[in-house]
Amino acid sequence: MAVSEVLPEYADAFPFERFNAMQCSVLPALLDSAENVVVSAPTASGKTALAEVAICEAIEADGTALFLAPLRALTNEKESEWERFEEMGYSVYVVTGERDLNPRRAERADILVMTPEKADSATRKHDSPRYSFITDVDCCVIDEVHLLDSEKRGSVLEVTVSRLRRLCDPRVVALSATMPNVDDVAGWLDAPADNTFEFGDEYRPVPLHADVRTYTHGDNAFADKYRRLYRALDIAEPHIRDEGQALVFVSSRQDTVQAAKKARDEIVERDIPMGARGDYDFHTDASDLSNDTLRQSVLDGVGFHHAGLSKDDKNLVEQWFKEGKLQLLFSTSTLAWGVNLPARCVVIRDTKLHDPLEGEVDMSPLDVLQMLGRAGRPGYDDKGYAWVVCDSADADKYRTLLRDGKEIESRLAEDLDAHLNAEIALGTIGDIDDVMDWLETTFYYVRAQSAPDEYASESALRERVSDTLRSLVASGFVEREDMRLEPTPLGRLASKFYLRLDTAREFADLAEQAEEDGELGQDAILRAIATAAEFDSVSARSDERDAVAAVLGQTEDLDPGGRKVLAILESRMRGTTPGELQSDAWVITQNALRLLAALRAFLDRLAGAEAANLACRIEARIENGISDDAVGLTAIDGVGPGRASKLAAEGITTPADVRDAGVDGLVSAGLSEGVAERVIESAGELPNVVVEWGDFPDTVAAGENDMQEVTVRNVGGDARAGLRVTVNAVEMTSMNRYLGEADLPVGVFGGDADELEYAIEVAFPELPLHPVVETRPVRVE
Repeated sequence: MAVSEVLPEYADAFPFERFNAMQCSVLPALLDSAENVVVSAPTASGKTALAEVAICEAIEADGTALFLAPLRALTNEKESEWERFEEMGYSVYVVTGERDLNPRRAERADILVMTPEKADSATRKHDSPRYSFITDVDCCVIDEVHLLDSEKRGSVLEVTVSRLRRLCDPRVVALSATMPNVDDVAGWLDAPADNTFEFGDEYRPVPLHADVRTYTHGDNAFADKYRRLYRALDIAEPHIRDEGQALVFVSSRQDTVQAAKKARDEIVERDIPMGARGDYDFHTDASDLSNDTLRQSVLDGVGFHHAGLSKDDKNLVEQWFKEGKLQLLFSTSTLAWGVNLPARCVVIRDTKLHDPLEGEVDMSPLDVLQMLGRAGRPGYDDKGYAWVVCDSADADKYRTLLRDGKEIESRLAEDLDAHLNAEIALGTIGDIDDVMDWLETTFYYVRAQSAPDEYASESALRERVSDTLRSLVASGFVEREDMRLEPTPLGRLASKFYLRLDTAREFADLAEQAEEDGELGQDAILRAIATAAEFDSVSARSDERDAVAAVLGQTEDLDPGGRKVLAILESRMRGTTPGELQSDAWVITQNALRLLAALRAFLDRLAGAEAANLACRIEARIENGISDDAVGLTAIDGVGPGRASKLAAEGITTPADVRDAGVDGLVSAGLSEGVAERVIESAGELPNVVVEWGDFPDTVAAGENDMQEVTVRNVGGDARAGLRVTVNAVEMTSMNRYLGEADLPVGVFGGDADELEYAIEVAFPELPLHPVVETRPVRVE
């Protein structure tokens, strides 16, 4: 069926002229019905076009379409692909955590592209002006809805879609790779039978042969890795010799590089012909690559692909693989989800992977099936070949997976307390009846109806939710009065920062203890992060423990995983992370920064601005790798760790120093004149505190009282601040406010001490500036 006949006004939005048989079967449900649609079809059968049809229907009706993509990398890919819509006059806007949100663009967009995590964040903040656009969605397309079964991300997708349906009830079009229980997903989304489609392997454009191969173990894990590599090359070799292509999935970025290097040597040893070696034009094109190792590798017809490569390098690798210039490609799982890069032969070399937060884990069955589904190039191959290389003990498990597929399960139960707390914090659940209504909107509830032996009976489910609610009340996250439910400040903070509830409780306890004691140290903050429940599964490999000890010494009061996290954080603050810890440092650091931002908010609310400011400075030091005396420089726009270190080396360590140095001083410190001017301008936008003591006395007679007024003036940019007045380190008064000018009443009392030291402290909870502290001594005579 021709696209121009079905959607004449949108024919230019599609990269082909005719819909295939699978797509034609679904078109009536998309175009002639307003009901929700669920489609399960083999990989590479053309599901993306169905998403685009649904989008066209939405924008034709002046509506807004939301496309939920499983990976951030794929949101960027859709932005590029859907320039076709932009050329037709429709706006496509990608909302991800790595970009600053432009609410105006989001509000005006015809097509929004988001990950489930970002959509979760947006729906949680739907009543704020920045995120109100999310309630205007008319059609929600869920790409790869079988992501529901992902251990880490499935529950996020589930609650986000359920919440979105409660907020604005958009039409939902859910697309999935083959799954046995498509009817459960349809039941969850209220898709009628006529709008629920399950297409079998006969709809694959290229038939797939999938099987398992085992390997014999070597002396250690390193040897096993190469034995699996040789097994993968044994499988791929005949296809490469027949001018086919092979795609080999490995567990990590580093493994893609190392496997490509070893494979190049082995290909020479086996005398396997590779067409790229004699293609001199291709040799010239390869010079455009920025990665030196990749440039050398592709000249032998072997490439590697992972998320750490530059966008241009990844695009070139994908282009050359599609063109057949690369015959062997090593990749992480990124290429399995959505990137259209098939190969005649696909091999999964690694079924286990190292997760920085979980240790060694089995690859998700969903990932396995996604990877294997990439086998077979439409228009080139008569059959695709896919293999799992695994330990003999796991062979039957993977053969069963290949034969029967994977039923999609709900993962909501694993985080039920956090998600229920979030709904109460958002106000979508306001009383006991709402709790049960919410439960019935979940995939968890629907799946339990069809598999009660694996989940629980309906009455048991309801009792479990009731128990969870009682726990939330007992732990201080929710207040219950008769039938009404209200979030506490603790519950709101836990929801806002996506915290595990036991972590939120620990943060609150630390903040309350700091308020009671009147002090909080750096060590307590770092240990609170290192021992957070989010890091419970972190493990320290044997080769990492010496590096941890070199950073921390021999203290043994933390478990090895907590010590490893603490060592990474402390070494990041110093700007030098040991090489043995670097492979996990990035993921652990990013999670730690999120937790620090949350802890800062707890401290701000429960312990005061000074404690929050300390957490803010620690956060900035970990992010930038800079000393505490110079951390305030990172508050200046345009000053990153490199410039901050350069300035600090010349004795310029604070925004005040920057202002005092002037352009000439910054140029002498190594900045260009233009950069110096911008840095000084940015420094001028930060707060600049002046304390005016007025007629504050030098002496006071014993037994006499004298009330004075001290003025605290901010002559720089506006910022929220905490102000304290102390005498001999005992707090007299405090306040929190946006600081313009404040008059502080200060009582001077002639007591028993020979001398009184009055201090005015100004701390900024949201800026990594050291607190301003000014003192005045008063003698008692």
